[in-house]
Amino acid sequence: MAGGLVGLLDDIAALAKLAAASIDDVGAAAGRASAKAAGVVVDDTAVTPAYVQGLAADRELPIIKKIAIGSLRNKLVFIIPIALILSEISLTLIEVILMFGGTYLCFEGAEKIYHKLKGGDHSHDVPVVVQGPEAEKKVIAGAVRTDLILSAEIMVISLKEVIEEGLLSRTVILIVVALMITAIVYGVVALIVKMDDIGLSLADNESESSQKFGRSLVWAMPVLLKWLTIIGTAAMLWVGGHILVVGSHELGWDGLYDIVHGAEEAVADVGGIGGVLAWLVNTALSAVVGLIVGFIVVAIVSRLHGDSHEEVAAAH
Repeated sequence: MAGGLVGLLDDIAALAKLAAASIDDVGAAAGRASAKAAGVVVDDTAVTPAYVQGLAADRELPIIKKIAIGSLRNKLVFIIPIALILSEISLTLIEVILMFGGTYLCFEGAEKIYHKLKGGDHSHDVPVVVQGPEAEKKVIAGAVRTDLILSAEIMVISLKEVIEEGLLSRTVILIVVALMITAIVYGVVALIVKMDDIGLSLADNESESSQKFGRSLVWAMPVLLKWLTIIGTAAMLWVGGHILVVGSHELGWDGLYDIVHGAEEAVADVGGIGGVLAWLVNTALSAVVGLIVGFIVVAIVSRLHGDSHEEVAAAH
């Protein structure tokens, strides 16, 4: 009896070790997959704070919570199941979908630059806090729609990194990535949008050093949001362009990839900084590709938009 009990305990210990190893494997794979999607994560983090500008301070965190729930729903209910089904049917289809997403990111980045260069009158814009609950719902819906594209890119990039795993492992890894990415992105977003409130609270503190630090935070908030917009735009172009360069190579069109890869290799052997230079060259050329493709799409969309307005005017 004692021998049987010891044997059972040994079996349980072995199973526990196996389970722990499996968890470690899942964690490591999730980490690799998340790292590959880092560019889109930066973009997601940079884009989201803009959605809560103009909101009442006490509504910021509840709105971010609702957007985060919508983001998680996007990933778990729609994106992961569809991506897993497609991965079982055709890897080429996954690549094509990824490239469509990359093209959209290029369009988004180029459109931001286009509107910035074109300029616009926002002096009559009414803050969301004044517009009321319906405006809040529109803000949340818009943010969740944008998140759907970015989350799809994150999850498909992550899927590509673990495509050799079994279906069950892939599913668990993608769920871990979805939970981890959502927590990181919206945790950072919540911290960013409340930074000015934290600063105001510190500024009211009796400590002079706390007051100085608090005033610095309040001053830094608009500067940070401005730079996040710039970083988000750059990330869209870089990530979108990189997806198109690599995707075209995966589909057998090597022209773009050969140019970028050749330029990357040309500086890779520079002593001490070759790796950094290679990354910078790849990033810069990917961003250029993204900018060119993005402006082409902007021109097409603008043309179609203009034609639709002319048709409406003619109808009247």
